[in-house]
Amino acid sequence: MSKEILLGIVPGIIIFLLFLGVNIMPFVVFAAVIVALYFLVARQQGGNLGISAKRKTGKHAVPVTNIQFADIGGQERAKNELKEALDFLILKDKIKQYGIRPLKGVLLTGPPGTGKTLMAKAAANYTNSAFVAASGAQFVEMYVGVGAQRIREIFKEAKTLAEKNGQESAIVFIDEIDVIGGKREGQQQREYDQTLNQLLTEMDGISTSENPRILVIAATNRKDMLDSALLRPGRFDRHIVVDLPDLKAREQVLTIHTANKPLASDVSLERVAQETFGFSGAQLESVANEAAIYAMRESKDKIEAKHFSYAVDKVMMGEKVDREANEEEKRRVALHELGHAIVSERVRPGSVAQVTLTPRGKALGYVRQNPMEDRYLYTKDALEKQIMVCLGGAVAEEIYFGGRSTGSKNDFEQALGMVQEIVQSGMSRLGIVNMEYVSKTEIHQEVHQLLEDLLQRTRDLLKRHDEVFRGSEQILLEREVLNGDEFRKMLDNVKMAEVAV
Repeated sequence: MSKEILLGIVPGIIIFLLFLGVNIMPFVVFAAVIVALYFLVARQQGGNLGISAKRKTGKHAVPVTNIQFADIGGQERAKNELKEALDFLILKDKIKQYGIRPLKGVLLTGPPGTGKTLMAKAAANYTNSAFVAASGAQFVEMYVGVGAQRIREIFKEAKTLAEKNGQESAIVFIDEIDVIGGKREGQQQREYDQTLNQLLTEMDGISTSENPRILVIAATNRKDMLDSALLRPGRFDRHIVVDLPDLKAREQVLTIHTANKPLASDVSLERVAQETFGFSGAQLESVANEAAIYAMRESKDKIEAKHFSYAVDKVMMGEKVDREANEEEKRRVALHELGHAIVSERVRPGSVAQVTLTPRGKALGYVRQNPMEDRYLYTKDALEKQIMVCLGGAVAEEIYFGGRSTGSKNDFEQALGMVQEIVQSGMSRLGIVNMEYVSKTEIHQEVHQLLEDLLQRTRDLLKRHDEVFRGSEQILLEREVLNGDEFRKMLDNVKMAEVAV
């Protein structure tokens, strides 16, 4: 009611003063300054007048979720490490018996989409602890001191929530902690530095009691950017890597995400897992979802193997584009991709999943490979074979068109990267060398010689497959897709002498 009265009186006074001929501009300027100062102070104390009230009601409190660690495919080592840290909140008597200092912080690191946030949600359900969560961006503010205050508030909220629920521990989860935990550089004091300093203070337990005990779980995909004071033992005691899933883990993830989906009998999740090497958990979930969407578009009762094939292509390469190439370009792209496919099958039998002439993203065509196994170490022979696969497209263009095109640019970049890896790993004729003490000319000559040798081996290989090129080219131009099994049958029918590759 007071606001309505004020809104009625103020305009009346202004009109009365104007009627008397009084200059009201000084009053207006003075009032504007007072209002601006009022809102500036309010922002510094909590962003706006309503934020403090919201936080008192538990703005960051997260209800107990129904996500279990069993619902997260793969990541067995990471899950076990995290559960051990959580057990310290539950088994207090046992850790006291062994004289173990309770962990204060757990840092989850790894590529995007690997399940870091999902593991934090599972942690909330695993332990009988109060759970509050926030992202790093929520602590960023242009006004000095606001971020530090918000850090204090979230720890206070966790403690208050635990006491209210009669719980002996609380978990504070901070997602994307690199936003506020970046390295402090130089003597210039930034707002981020004050926020980080307050987080360090809270984790040290200077301003918080031991009961309820607070465990901080943070997630980032840029660990290298974090300040060293944040990473030291006593703050983040455990650094758990949540990495990309391996073959077995990918199959587990797909099994979880297809549990509620009707699958046709021709679907092999093991095969889909083989074709998705390097995919994150989020990408695998997207593959399962996109496959279901393709089945729905075609009004199919069940999701078929071809729908998963379409979904893998979409997640890997992007959606189909309307870019139309002329007949000569289509033929060049077809032969280019067949060059990749033939070399791939000859050096690694069974590796080609599909050859496609359909433009997706920036690619006019592509070969989707099917790694037979996940590999993390490579010999010189394995790298040379992969380089030959990269060079196969350009060599095919040379054979049938007399020259290369700009479509080989990305292939050459990959090939050069692998040749440099051979040199840097001590597998070239230069032997084990310190790259700083070898001239650029020597390195260039070695890289050039390796590439020339592999180019010649690739030419010798592809010149013996003219029949496969001709037959496969026609199928690709007509259907735009050539299945890996069908392609292998064509290769098996070719009568050629075995040559060493």
